Amino acid sequence: MAVQEARGGTGAGAGRLHEGGCTCGDCPHGAREGHRRAVAAFLRRRDEFAAGQGLPAAVAHSASASRQWVSEELTQRAEAVAERGRAEGEAWLAGLWVRTVCVVWGAVVALLLGEALTAIGAGWTGARSAALLAALVVAGALTAACRLHRARGGMLAPVIGEDNRMSTSRTVAASWVLFVGYAVLLLAARLAAASDHTERDALISGLDLARGAGTVSVLAVVCGIAVLVRRVVTLRVLAQRLQKVPAHRPSAADLLTDDSGRGSFTDIQYVAVSAVALLFTAVRLARRPDQLPDLPWGLGVIVLVSAATYLAGKYAEGGRPVILSVVRAREPGDLDGPIRTGDDIEIRGTGFVPPGAQGADRLCRTVVRIGAVDVHVPLVPVTGGFRNPTDTVLTVPVPADVEPGTVEIQVITAAGVATNRCIVQVTE
Repeated sequence: MAVQEARGGTGAGAGRLHEGGCTCGDCPHGAREGHRRAVAAFLRRRDEFAAGQGLPAAVAHSASASRQWVSEELTQRAEAVAERGRAEGEAWLAGLWVRTVCVVWGAVVALLLGEALTAIGAGWTGARSAALLAALVVAGALTAACRLHRARGGMLAPVIGEDNRMSTSRTVAASWVLFVGYAVLLLAARLAAASDHTERDALISGLDLARGAGTVSVLAVVCGIAVLVRRVVTLRVLAQRLQKVPAHRPSAADLLTDDSGRGSFTDIQYVAVSAVALLFTAVRLARRPDQLPDLPWGLGVIVLVSAATYLAGKYAEGGRPVILSVVRAREPGDLDGPIRTGDDIEIRGTGFVPPGAQGADRLCRTVVRIGAVDVHVPLVPVTGGFRNPTDTVLTVPVPADVEPGTVEIQVITAAGVATNRCIVQVTE
């Protein structure tokens, strides 16, 4: 209703600006507010079901029927929330390019102010003019890139991975590429303004590999790491050794966390070491603007070790989901017995919930294949989360369509990765 009113208003109301309570999808604030309200409504409903409230009288008498009804209701609501989330993510990305442009030109203004303040007493030099001119060229190029990729986050589009998260390796590599490009433009501007033959020779010799070997080596390594990590991740996903679930939108926290949002040591140390080395190199360029910044080999080796640690972490992360055992789920008071059709079974293992798939819209995609029958794992809510499915245990009913006898059981996660097959005996 709110969406229809916001989009379909007529008369004087049609020309009104979107206000603070807008929940339409035509403006970034409306998409964000609509998603926030949808999430809040879903969480309230989930907690009500967890407390046994809101169940229809027709299913309240049956535990299995009520569980199935609650799961279907939560699945539909979760899909609606996910749709809101995707709309909010697209609106956020569409408006991000303006903020990135403001940050870029804010950095140019900060450089101008810094040069003006440090020029007091020392005077304005040609190196200061060249630094400002190089910054204007870089800022102009970044602004054009932001404009061309405004639908994908502007300047951040190249560092957003296929899983819709900010890539740590690409961000580090892009930072070094921008800095080295700025340094070369600075030297080019100084060379163009130089009138003395001796000064021109000195500037050209400033580009010698012997002076900038450390910086060039680090640049080559971080760019190679960015390409290699993408290849490693792609191959591991295709081999079903790594589960990847796309995010609704990228975030700056992606640079320091894994897909589930937990802090990652390999990512944090890579970003921290690279940032320190980049800052040191920037200071060296400011002190010696007539040559490529010479990064000491000691600091360069530290960056290389950090990059190797990050790459090793990418090889080590993930793993294929595995079924360890399948048993009959026994309620208190039930008699022990074999697995029969209609019984609940408990599947024990690991990796059933991929990183980043803790939301209800992803959990409801978990499927258990029992023989030739695909059974969607029911969502069982508890206050603050879900009791089923979990990363190590799944509980599903054995449908009546399953033929008695030897049956193979397999789990397909939300990332589309299938586990090993486990054989159980189903009796009549």
